[in-house]
Amino acid sequence: MTQIYPKIKKIILDKASIALRIDRSVLHKVNFNVEKPNEEKNGEISTNISLVIQKEIKQKPSEIANKIISELKKCPEFLKVEFAMPGFINLWLDKSLWQDYLKESLSLTELIECNIGNGSKVNVEYVSANPTGPLHVGHCRGAVFGDVLSNLLEKTGHNVTKEYYINDAGSQINNLANSVFIRYQEALGKKFAEYPDDFYPGDYLLPVAKHFISDYESKLLDMNEEDRFAIIKPYTVEFMVKLIKKDLSALSIHQDIFVSEQELVSKGKIDEAINNLKNSGLVYNGVLDPPKGKIPDDWEPRTQMLFESTKYGDEVDRPLQKSNKEWTYFANDIAYHFDKYSRGSDHLIDILGADHGGYVKRMSAAVAALSDNKAKFTAKLCQMVKLTRNGKQVKMSKRSGEFITLREVIDEVGSDSIRFMMLYRKNEAPLEFDFIKVTEQSKDNPVFYVQYAHARIASVIKKLPDNNFSFNLSSFNNADFSKIDNNYEVDLIKKIADWNKVIESATNLHEPHRIAYYLYELSSVFHTLWSQGKIDRDLKFIIENNEDLTLARIGLLTLTQRTIKSGFSCLLKILKPLLTCVPSIDGRKSLLGSLSSRTKLNSGDLTNFSASSFDTIPSLAVYTFEPIIALRQAKSSVA
Repeated sequence: MTQIYPKIKKIILDKASIALRIDRSVLHKVNFNVEKPNEEKNGEISTNISLVIQKEIKQKPSEIANKIISELKKCPEFLKVEFAMPGFINLWLDKSLWQDYLKESLSLTELIECNIGNGSKVNVEYVSANPTGPLHVGHCRGAVFGDVLSNLLEKTGHNVTKEYYINDAGSQINNLANSVFIRYQEALGKKFAEYPDDFYPGDYLLPVAKHFISDYESKLLDMNEEDRFAIIKPYTVEFMVKLIKKDLSALSIHQDIFVSEQELVSKGKIDEAINNLKNSGLVYNGVLDPPKGKIPDDWEPRTQMLFESTKYGDEVDRPLQKSNKEWTYFANDIAYHFDKYSRGSDHLIDILGADHGGYVKRMSAAVAALSDNKAKFTAKLCQMVKLTRNGKQVKMSKRSGEFITLREVIDEVGSDSIRFMMLYRKNEAPLEFDFIKVTEQSKDNPVFYVQYAHARIASVIKKLPDNNFSFNLSSFNNADFSKIDNNYEVDLIKKIADWNKVIESATNLHEPHRIAYYLYELSSVFHTLWSQGKIDRDLKFIIENNEDLTLARIGLLTLTQRTIKSGFSCLLKILKPLLTCVPSIDGRKSLLGSLSSRTKLNSGDLTNFSASSFDTIPSLAVYTFEPIIALRQAKSSVA
């Protein structure tokens, strides 16, 4: 057992069993917490066991706590044990526990020890932008959030399906086809004094128009609208989906399934889902009350088909058909979620924009009704992203005609920088993304700050041979980690020990931003230790003529680096832990050239390296630090 918190919990269970004269198996069923307190004055670890079990043994929490404390004080693992109202037990740990944790963790092949999913099937649907144009930066936040959440769920034992829903059955697709036809006519020489209100601007439609000219010349002009659109619509949708997939791929996002709304409609899935609700007695013909607030001028009471969603916590029952008997968008979405559930998912997670808040209760009701309360539904809302450059908002794009595309942002700052920064705010909070700040070399840029910690460790490892030290992973088996006893060093071990707790809470709460926050905090603790080594030479990592102490400290650095990499593997999917410090394409090419000359690899190999590359190619991590710094200093050639 390498994790600190389970180890402490086991000790508390054993001592509580003795103190309270209760069989340990009984106590084991009690769900009490062992966690780090918010304030240092409350110890290194605190437990609420006394509060949780008071009903079981019919004693006051204070009496229970004091009995347990009397036993815990006998344990050599604890320097101090104190009671805190109303029934908490606060613990201060002996350094040997942290030293043992360091040694045990270095022997692990995988730092994440968490299987809370236990194979449960989870469907995560994210992005799902209408296929009417390139993805914009607003889609980017939901895309990254969904992808990282999926990574977390996979790493914690869930069976995850990553999904994209193609909204290709609505009026917006007709508008898209009409926009392509306008571009087609323009390419043939026709001039438009003005465009329709529902016209999609931007240069991305020009290749589509040129395709139709190549294949049909001017023949589409002579066709009626139905025949013309039967040609334009499917090709255009396919083109847009390929464009979206390409943009997502540039962001290191590859979803498992792309589901077509039009295909669901064609296969009769809507009828199937609505009939399921009918058979459950949840569909009726009725008249809704007028909407709250200002009533629209065209509103009138009418009898319509309604889903009795109020039975499942919704505020009002929801219409399933329009006045022309066409299915509502909600009916289509019911069919889609029924399809997801029918494919075997236990938990459906939708990543939505902030403007979909009113959608959550009705969809939650539909999933509950369709699954007979067997499936869980969760919606996570992502707030808007504000793009700025030196604090000034950036709005327009030639490519899209009205917004900054995801591709434009990727080309400027790199995909990994985007992924990290999109998670450096909670999804429910607005996010300001500044092009300048995300590439600057400072503590205020969390991407650089975390990467810089990794780079500093690499620079120390590089110096080992110059100081006649030669270590590998097996060397740590015989290391004396009792020498890691400085408070700054122990603080770093403590922060590393939080990693699995962070993973667990980020997964359970569906809050992947906790990973980004943790990596920044871990890097901050490391940088503090590094700075102390500049002040006190005894705290340097490499101590001349002291192999034992140097080996122990390199072990600490190695575990720190591995923890950073473990965090990046959740956030970035494809790990390029230092490459993204260089903001421009030219700068990255220069860096790759420098690396290839040092590592005897070609730049193509380096462009596609993965997380394992830093283990299989040690020189890669070692030699990355210096070229980056050189490139960053030569800003005129990099920017």
